[in-house]
Amino acid sequence: MSRKLAVLAALLLVPGVLSVAGPAAAQDAQAAARPHGLSTIGLPGWQVLTTASVKDGGDKVSTPGYVTKGWLPVEVDDAGAPGTEINALVQNGKCPDVFYSDNLRKCFGYVDKLGPVVTKPFSDPWWYRTDFTPDIKPGQHAKLTIPGIVGEGDVWVNGTLVATKDVVSGAFAGHTFDVSKLVKPGKNTLAIKVYPNNPLKMYTLDQVDWSQIPPDNDTGIQFPPTLQVSDALTGDNAHVVQDNAADLSSSKLTVKVDVTNDAATAQTGDVAATIAPPSGAPIVVTRRVTIPANTKQTVTFAPVKIAKPQVWWPYSMGAQPLYTLSTAVSQNGVLSTSSKSTFGIRTVTSRLVGKSAPLPEGARQFTINGKDFVFRGGGFAPDLFLRYDKADTAHQIALIKNLGLSGVRLEGHDMPQDFYDQADRAGLLVIGGFLCCDAWQPDTAEQLGERDLRIIHDSSVSIAQRERSHPSVFNYGWSDNEPFPNQENAVLTAFRQEDFQVPIIASAEYKSTPTLGNSGEKEGPYDWVPPSYWYDSSHFDASDDSRTNAGGAWGFASEQSAGHTVPTLDSIRRFLSPTEQAKLWQDPAYNQYHANFEPDHGGYAFGTLYTLDQSILQRYGKWTSLESYVDLAQIANYENTRSQFEAFLHHSTDKDNPSTGVVYWQLNKGWPTLLWSLYNDDGDQPGAYFGAKKANKPLHALYGYDDGKVTVDNLGAAGQSGLSVQARVLDTAGKVLDDQTAGGISLGSQAVKTGVLKPKVPAETKAPAAAQVYFVELQLKQGGKVVDRNVYWLSTQKDVVDWAKTLGNPQATLSQYSNLQALRNLPRSQVSAVASTKAGRGGDLVTTVTVTNTAKNPGAAFFLRADVRRGTPDGREAPGDNQLVNATWDDNDITLWPGQSQTLTVTYQAADLRGAVPVISVDGFNTGRVVVPGNEGTGGFSE
Repeated sequence: MSRKLAVLAALLLVPGVLSVAGPAAAQDAQAAARPHGLSTIGLPGWQVLTTASVKDGGDKVSTPGYVTKGWLPVEVDDAGAPGTEINALVQNGKCPDVFYSDNLRKCFGYVDKLGPVVTKPFSDPWWYRTDFTPDIKPGQHAKLTIPGIVGEGDVWVNGTLVATKDVVSGAFAGHTFDVSKLVKPGKNTLAIKVYPNNPLKMYTLDQVDWSQIPPDNDTGIQFPPTLQVSDALTGDNAHVVQDNAADLSSSKLTVKVDVTNDAATAQTGDVAATIAPPSGAPIVVTRRVTIPANTKQTVTFAPVKIAKPQVWWPYSMGAQPLYTLSTAVSQNGVLSTSSKSTFGIRTVTSRLVGKSAPLPEGARQFTINGKDFVFRGGGFAPDLFLRYDKADTAHQIALIKNLGLSGVRLEGHDMPQDFYDQADRAGLLVIGGFLCCDAWQPDTAEQLGERDLRIIHDSSVSIAQRERSHPSVFNYGWSDNEPFPNQENAVLTAFRQEDFQVPIIASAEYKSTPTLGNSGEKEGPYDWVPPSYWYDSSHFDASDDSRTNAGGAWGFASEQSAGHTVPTLDSIRRFLSPTEQAKLWQDPAYNQYHANFEPDHGGYAFGTLYTLDQSILQRYGKWTSLESYVDLAQIANYENTRSQFEAFLHHSTDKDNPSTGVVYWQLNKGWPTLLWSLYNDDGDQPGAYFGAKKANKPLHALYGYDDGKVTVDNLGAAGQSGLSVQARVLDTAGKVLDDQTAGGISLGSQAVKTGVLKPKVPAETKAPAAAQVYFVELQLKQGGKVVDRNVYWLSTQKDVVDWAKTLGNPQATLSQYSNLQALRNLPRSQVSAVASTKAGRGGDLVTTVTVTNTAKNPGAAFFLRADVRRGTPDGREAPGDNQLVNATWDDNDITLWPGQSQTLTVTYQAADLRGAVPVISVDGFNTGRVVVPGNEGTGGFSE
């Protein structure tokens, strides 16, 4: 600590003083508040090896200078952690291109059910070893924190056993150990003997049925150990407790800091806390405290009242100002420890609304800062080997916001701190919660012994400490089942103790506890259902109180989708072998490795695409190649994801039986996938992505499959006026059957207006009568300018769900499929494209592409897909895999009639071109392929 900072601390650390510091003093105070004495262990790397290859015990392995020749050197990820055992092998070249085809199975074996690790070499414990050199002086204290083990671990430091796996167990259960007598200046060694993860017995994590199960069960270290060096007094667990006025006109902020005296005598010191707003002068509070020997006390400051606080909002509702909390503990002007973190001022509440026959206790309604909203999100999955990448997180957040989603749900996969930091800055909401289907979901209360409840409690303490200060985290809860009383008490006691101020939800299904009340949520379906299914609001199984697999747009749907997602052809070729590609279009019953490990179809088996394929066959007709199969699947996935999200907006104003939120299952996967995703692991954005994006546009017009009426919604932060909607109905030849316009529409933020108009569509038919396919085109205009285009392809022969056979099942059984096969006979159309590119921010390029239907016949150019690709100087596509997969589009998969144009905008990193020039390809279902240079001009190549 510099003399200047010591003097500053002496001036500030006056007992009971509350002051507003000037700008210069504030800068120095924040410099003093950088984490002092805290270091992450293992950043230079770890050495990892199975114990089957190590004859020595922990007393030798954890000795500095121990020879690790032949061990696996492992670099840490962006969270500072070495990761899983398979990650260690992959880093050392043991399985090149591990996610291609079934290389993971070929390299490491196959697991077809949750349970203990049974595959060598992972069924033995593994050693994780690293050296560290702390900045420690004689007489100082050292505390080692192990923030959790995926599995269990024996912890050794410098030849001494610090803790056994009886204590160090659980992915999120953090433990801090006093290692002052073991740690010395110079080189030290930490070694952890990691025992195999068994998610059915341990409070860890797993992949459920989301993908293939890694044969090591993700055994390893997901969060890095840390070392805190201090003098006699140590500060930790600093945080702010908020008490906000109902109208957020003011906020009372109470700072808490745990101070531990590690000395054998009572110690007096000074504790300071600085609250720095996003702009304006910081506030500093101080206290002088005396802590008894070998005691921890929570120092609670008097509340600080802030008038007109800068309020944090989700990105679709407002700005994301973040306050900074800095704390310092010192004695005699000498800094011992400090901390620094951010928080956002916001209020989250929830309640049950709209009691109805399906939901007799009502639906869960979440409110941010007093504003109700329809939560729209997706289930987030981390990397399959738990490798954390900051840039990948940033890219995925960009994709999620581009989708227009409110946020994500994390089921049992609490993330590294940076994930929440990025979500806070991005204004992305996060639902946290425990896993289903493993130890977190016990069968009886009696099977939870004292050790189980201790681990559950300790895990909940760590979860609360990690997430409580993040405004992005807005609720936490259990999964399929409600907790037993002893389980609930362990969690809620920890959450209260750690001031975790968010709504706690009893279950992701319609279940309750006496303490928490009814969840107001439901789950399912998980496999194919028709687009019209989502608009159902009356069918449910009265004998199933959980309301599972009754997935229409009513209530809060915590997880549901129509199942499998077919990526684009570009993406498919990156991860499926030629044999798997052939099976994809030729053998619907084939268990695709990149679906999951369940080889059948029907019920809760999702390893094949059979149910989706049958729906495509019945509704759109037979395909004849991989290319034609992928084309049809893009259309089918788009149609379904759009309908799911739109239905929950369409029904949100039904006061008697409202839809209040929907979580698409799932948003992504931690590896390339064919199951449950809106975008793929490589960043690929297929039809499912753009269907969901269309439904979640900030200003949007939609067509209700149930009542045939148009709804307009405003999902942005500001009110909107001067809106009008034009609805046209056209047949497949391009003849206009109806044309209506409704104007004078105004909408507040997050407002939904139903019944704007009702297009006149052809009369419904029943098989075997001939079906007619038609389009409904909606154009939402503001001040005469089109701000949203939305095109539906529909049939007079509707999908008819057999509800008696469907309810209770994760997929639908139909008595009649919609007949859309006339789309296969659309008149051939033609388009042109013109593109221009300019520099954006931070190395981005922004290309605008104007696509025009130039055909002479009156029919539509249907489902036009644009991609930015690496090109040649003469404006052609470069050979090989040329798609810029990380590009983000403002719209795609569009439909145009002759003379219509739409300008699309795409943003991408210039570095992704790898020195090539950008070209734009445009493909349509009934057009040829057009490729144009990414610069101004009308030149290009057609196929």
